[in-house]
Amino acid sequence: MIESWHDQQVLILGAARQGKALARYLLAQGARVTLNDAKPVQALELDDLAELEGLNVVGGGHPLGLLDGCTLVCVSGGVPLDLPIVREAQRRGIPLTNDAQLFIERCPAPVVGITGSAGKTTTTTLVGEMLKQAGQRVWVGGNIGNPLITDLAHIQADDVVVMELSSFQLELMTRSPHIACITNITPNHLDRHGTMEAYVAAKRRILDFQSPSDWRVLCADNPITVQMGKPERTVWFSAHPLPPDQEGAWLDAGRTLRLRLHGQEQVIAHRNDLKLMGEHNILNVLAASAISVLAGAPIEAVRTVATSFRGVAHRLELVSERGGVRWYDDSIATAPERLIAALNSFEQPVILLCGGRDKHLPWDEAARLMRARCKAIVLFGEMGPMVAEHLRAAAGEAPWVITPSLREAVRAAQQIAQPGDVVLLSPGGTSYDEFKDFAERGDKFRQWVNEQW
Repeated sequence: MIESWHDQQVLILGAARQGKALARYLLAQGARVTLNDAKPVQALELDDLAELEGLNVVGGGHPLGLLDGCTLVCVSGGVPLDLPIVREAQRRGIPLTNDAQLFIERCPAPVVGITGSAGKTTTTTLVGEMLKQAGQRVWVGGNIGNPLITDLAHIQADDVVVMELSSFQLELMTRSPHIACITNITPNHLDRHGTMEAYVAAKRRILDFQSPSDWRVLCADNPITVQMGKPERTVWFSAHPLPPDQEGAWLDAGRTLRLRLHGQEQVIAHRNDLKLMGEHNILNVLAASAISVLAGAPIEAVRTVATSFRGVAHRLELVSERGGVRWYDDSIATAPERLIAALNSFEQPVILLCGGRDKHLPWDEAARLMRARCKAIVLFGEMGPMVAEHLRAAAGEAPWVITPSLREAVRAAQQIAQPGDVVLLSPGGTSYDEFKDFAERGDKFRQWVNEQW
């Protein structure tokens, strides 16, 4: 770990949210900083950095000359590690890191780290709310919200940090949190990692550097995470009863969420008392409950949040109800597995909006469920024709149409929907063919839905 930033020449690759936050922090510590991005400088949103003195900004590419004299390269999460400049830095022996690693190295408070293919944002948010309900001073961020490096100067030793971590961040990291949770691992981001093995290895790094006194919280229902447990200091969560010798949280046969930790068994809540939709969210509540009690929250605080929390934006979020039709925004569903979970959350007839940009993931199971479960399917974006090919090969009755854009998909769904129907945006692909991120896609969906009336 670098003890002093003075006279350090740092190159930051990626001038989005993480890169800008890190540039601000490092300049305040006395480092010499170059912020570099593939976009031209005039296309970067850098107004909030205008007052910083000494920041060198280079856009329009990644010239290898930026490595001359460089002592550290910080790679933002969205920057692939196979870039020539990253490979050249490795060839020269220049250390690589990122804002999450630097934060954990210097954070005086215990860190709860949460990752997973699905559910990590909801679980992270739940843990933050449960610990706040318990009266703790909590900092929540990382891959969601605010890059925590921004808050480092204000965090105290008796605070708690709850940090969402993506596979992109983890593949560089050599530090693990005190409490580390993997919600699940299913195929995702194979367009970035190349193979499932590489993706799993990136996720596992949240555990790889833990000390013997640290805790890991893992899903007992996921074949991959099951292999990551160890005899000591592993806490499990499951939608099925756990063996008596295992500590963790589970759903019993009577649909009650239970928790067993440190030899004590307690009731979290009954399933009917949860406000969150979807069976997958039971696992998120179970994981968050186990994590929060490990981090010092009493069961009463856990129960209060578990039974009142209504979810995070763009995750099965009800955005409109008109004429007997309910419109849901599940824009966060950027993989087929998430689309499957969303479809399984409804009993009503569903008109599904599916599309965006594919991540090279398997679609056969999702296509079968779509044909069997949906009233109609509206495809949009780059991957619409690809998904249509999978639908043709799947048995089922649901018809589909292909539209060029999400706005056209909303219009098509409005023509199909009847009272009692659900219109569900659960794309199964990323937003990058049409929008800057899933949040913008969800916001536009809400806007266009409400324009229909």
